[in-house]
Amino acid sequence: MLESRNVSVFYGRHRALENVSASVAKGEIVVMLGANGAGKSTFLRAIAGQTRKMDGSTVLMDGADITHRPAHEIVETGIALVPEDRGIFADLTVQENLTLGAHPNRARQREADNLARVLSLFPKLRERPKQLVRTMSGGERQMVAIGRAMMSAPTILLLDEPSLGLAPLLCTELFRTLARIKEAGVGIFLVEQNAKQSLAIADRGYLLDNGHIVGADTAAALAKDEKVKAAYLGE
Repeated sequence: MLESRNVSVFYGRHRALENVSASVAKGEIVVMLGANGAGKSTFLRAIAGQTRKMDGSTVLMDGADITHRPAHEIVETGIALVPEDRGIFADLTVQENLTLGAHPNRARQREADNLARVLSLFPKLRERPKQLVRTMSGGERQMVAIGRAMMSAPTILLLDEPSLGLAPLLCTELFRTLARIKEAGVGIFLVEQNAKQSLAIADRGYLLDNGHIVGADTAAALAKDEKVKAAYLGE
């Protein structure tokens, strides 16, 4: 299980997060909803070791304290982040991007098995190993980004706005794939603007507003909540 306790992040005097506590277990999808600027991306970067956390913050992975460990060590604990900008190497091929994802020590001995799993999740990538990523569509690039993260053999996958910029049909396909990743036993912590589809596949959810958790419940309960409907579902 990945767990944060009282995570706070300040940018200078600006409070981006304050005392945010959340968790996600293996084989579970958890979604964090919030307006632009609420601090959702900052939270994911803080968990992944890419943003400095204030004293008093705690992040645990399977009970081990990883609060102040660097990003490359956090990957080795089984946490992989797909950032909002996807973070892929556009001038490299699909195969090269996926191979780079297998760099962590935890993934090297299982590279072939991990690649087979990625290609089963994203059959289009099997057809295009030599294609330069910069020539691909937005949806295909997202496949590469998630596939590369899966090559690190994660037990917890952090996703920042994975449906951003995708056509509705591709969004539906993406969320189906995330459900399949969950079925394989991987935990997913999802930051998303597409509240309706993310709540449809999630087990639980958190509401983040101005750097604070202001609500938490099962995904089914949040989807029925009138305030959530008005704020995030456009109902």
